[in-house]
Amino acid sequence: MNATIEHDSERPAQHSFVDLFTSAGDTPILRHVWAVTRLSIGFVFLWAFFDKLLALGYATGTDRDTGAIDRFGDAAWINGGSPTEGFLSGVTGPFKGLFEPIAGAAWADWLFMIGLLAIGVALMLGIGMRIAAASGALLLVFMWMALLRLDNNPFMDDHLVYAMVLIGLALAHAGDTLGLGRQWARTNLVHRYPVLR
Repeated sequence: MNATIEHDSERPAQHSFVDLFTSAGDTPILRHVWAVTRLSIGFVFLWAFFDKLLALGYATGTDRDTGAIDRFGDAAWINGGSPTEGFLSGVTGPFKGLFEPIAGAAWADWLFMIGLLAIGVALMLGIGMRIAAASGALLLVFMWMALLRLDNNPFMDDHLVYAMVLIGLALAHAGDTLGLGRQWARTNLVHRYPVLR
C-alpha cells in the first residue's frame, strides 16, 4: 500500500481547463494587459465623444470628398451638428429602415453622446464595468448592424471584436488594476446593487 501511495504522489497534478484559465487569469502581467486594454478602449469611446462634440477633424469635421478639415466648425455638436446624422443617414444594409428614421434626431444624438461619455469615463476609471461593458457592447452591435454589407468581411469587423473585448474586461475585473474597481466594489452602493460592479 505504501508503494501505491508513493507512486500516486509522484504523478504530476492534473488540472482541468477551468483551473488553468483561472490560474492564468490571476497573473500580474495578464491583469495589466486587461487594464491597458480597458484604458485603450475607454480612450476610443472618449475620443469619439470629443471628436463629435468639437469636430476635431478626425471622423467629424473632415469633408470626405475633398479632405478639407474644419475643426470646431459646423459639424461640431456644440455648433448644431448632429453626431448621428452622417453615420446613420448613409445606412444601406438590411437595417436601413431601422436606422435611417432616427438619423439626426435630437433624442438619438443625446443618447449616443451620453453613452459615449459615460462608457468612456467608466472604462477609464475602472468603475461600473458591468454596465459599461453591456451598454458599450450593445452600442457597438448597433453600429455594426448599421454598417452591414461590410467591405472586407462577410460579417466580422472591429465593432464586434470591441464588443467581445468589453465583455471580457468586465469578466476579468479589469477595473481592479490601474483603476478604481476595488475601491468601487467596496462601496455601500455596489454592495446593495452588485450590477454596478
